[in-house]
This record gives sequence, structure tokens and C-alpha cells, in this order.
Amino acid sequence: MATKQSLLLLLALLAAAAAAASAVTDVEYCNKGKKYPVKVSGVEIVPDPVARGEPATFKISASTDKTIGKGKLVIDVKYFFFYVHSETRELCDVTSCPASGDFLVAHQQTLPSYTPPGSYTITMKMLGDNDEELSCISFGFSIGFAASEATI
Repeated sequence: MATKQSLLLLLALLAAAAAAASAVTDVEYCNKGKKYPVKVSGVEIVPDPVARGEPATFKISASTDKTIGKGKLVIDVKYFFFYVHSETRELCDVTSCPASGDFLVAHQQTLPSYTPPGSYTITMKMLGDNDEELSCISFGFSIGFAASEATI
């Protein structure tokens, strides 16, 4: 009987750890009244919280009625009120092109081991031809206090 309870407890802990390592993040549109051609249904961050000095993957689930053959992904990161990082990527480098219907944007980043722990905010703009704003979202993420042993 004790063995079954131990096994069930172990399985419950493993399931909780897996859920904590990968969580869907709440997303807000930059302009709540705007009808963006690309709708974002969620953002998944793996691992969550992000570990300094280790790769983190941001997966954005989206859909559109358009066919997107090229574009840019503009990413701005704020720590409290300070802009700490900005980058522009080719959209087709982070998703399959042409994108239409349901699609996934995946971006991987390794943060330096000296990155301060805490809460950050990402604003991500998806731009199409002629810099047409296809979508603009904002979401938060956390960087944990622990760094990998290799970077200490």
C-alpha cells in the first residue's frame, strides 16, 4: 500500500514539475481596439522561469486568413521601465513560410549568466510587406535566480 502511494506521489510531482517547466503565458495586444490580421492565441516559454546562461524557447501560437510570404519580427525587452534588448529577425527564420492558417513562431535565446533575475516584458511586433503591422503583442516572463553550474 505504501509503495502505491509513493509511486502516485512521485507521478504527481513529476507532472507538476513538467507543468511548471513549460507554462502558457498571458498575452495582451498592444492596441486592444485594433483588428490585427494575425491573431495570437498564446505564448509558451520553455523553461519557465527562464534560466540564465541556458537556452530558452519562446513559442507563439498564431493564426491568419492571409498568406504571409515574408516579414519581420521586432522584439523589444524591458526590465522594469528600462529597455534592455532589441532585435529584428526575418519572420521566415522563425516560422515556416508562407505562413497561413494556424502557425507557430519559435524563437530561441540564451541569456548571459550575468542577466539580472526578475520580471521582464517583451513587446513583439510582426511586420509584413511595406512594414504593415500584422500583430503586436506584449507578455511577461521571469528570469530565475539560479544560474547553471557551468556559468558560475
